[in-house]
Amino acid sequence: MKYNLAAAAQQDHHTLLTFGGAYSNHIYATAAAGKRLGFHTIGIIRGEAHDKLNATLQFASNCGMQLDYADRSSYRNKTDADYISLLQKKYGRFYLLPEGGSNSLALKGCAEIMTDMAGEANGDFDYVCCACGTGATLAGIISTLNEHQQAIGFPALKGGDFLSGEILQLMQQADLTTSAQWQLNTDYHFGGYARTTTELRAFITQFKKDFDVPLDGVYTGKMFFGLFDLIKKAYFPKGSRIIAIHTGGLQGNSGFNYNIAESPV
Repeated sequence: MKYNLAAAAQQDHHTLLTFGGAYSNHIYATAAAGKRLGFHTIGIIRGEAHDKLNATLQFASNCGMQLDYADRSSYRNKTDADYISLLQKKYGRFYLLPEGGSNSLALKGCAEIMTDMAGEANGDFDYVCCACGTGATLAGIISTLNEHQQAIGFPALKGGDFLSGEILQLMQQADLTTSAQWQLNTDYHFGGYARTTTELRAFITQFKKDFDVPLDGVYTGKMFFGLFDLIKKAYFPKGSRIIAIHTGGLQGNSGFNYNIAESPV
């Protein structure tokens, strides 16, 4: 959100409006950033309101975010000009952050992930892997790669193949190109967004014990599971150097009705 927040301030906006699911890292981050930087925030949440908020939405509310809800049919119109116009009539002037913060400014910020990492890796790697929600992070990463490097995205939702088109569109909007190869691996969604299995939860628990690195059940757990599984299947040529991007999202674990970081049940 780095460059979007800067743009909002430069355009003298006082309100940020964005979209997300009930466990959205982006909703969580927007609420926190708004509180810290003095923006009023509005979150349009996919689904129905519940009397008791989950941990993600409770945090957002505690940060001062105004929560509103849209049924799934209405939510699909989140990029439609008429729907945005209705929101403007309802809430007044706001800076629009798309779902996941995914726009050309987001790609500029996500590209800096690899720029910041260049010193550690010295540019000497063959593959980079990351989890995918909207595809913006992967798109930003792809734009920085050389032709001998490859990117693999692991969608967190079922039926994530559509993200290929979304990624290409985001790169076109940001006027970015790449000579690198990239692909989406849709085999590790574990039933869909915010869904897990006993196998995935056991993997996350063991990963924490082995490496002292916590993973979340929505994004990073699925990506690391997929990466380790591909390694076991000898997918990568011997001697390959792989970078795995941990994109955070640990706050999402508190949204489950069990402690995913500690218990595989």
